[in-house]
Amino acid sequence: MSKYKPDHNCGEDEELLEKFRKLKGRQVLIITNAVQLNLLGQVFRPIFCGTVDEVSGGHITLTPVNVKMVNAPFYRFPFPLSIPLERITAFSTEVPCDLVFPLT
Repeated sequence: MSKYKPDHNCGEDEELLEKFRKLKGRQVLIITNAVQLNLLGQVFRPIFCGTVDEVSGGHITLTPVNVKMVNAPFYRFPFPLSIPLERITAFSTEVPCDLVFPLT
């Protein structure tokens, strides 16, 4: 799993953007640096898996995207999801989106 540190500089941003550009059209698992998120009334850990659809100035967009929740491991978010680069803690192309793994 690739690690990305939020205390980065512009050169690292460009390097990360280039990595994600190469992943366009491929599935990727992304973990962001929030402890937990609240979306549509559900509280969950910040683990997302989806296909890289767009990569541009400071963010990537996944679509379709699964939000990995304890009670719904295959929840498909109804809209494309954009994630700012500075919020990405780790990412991997080695974890398939249909894999169920413990989140507790």
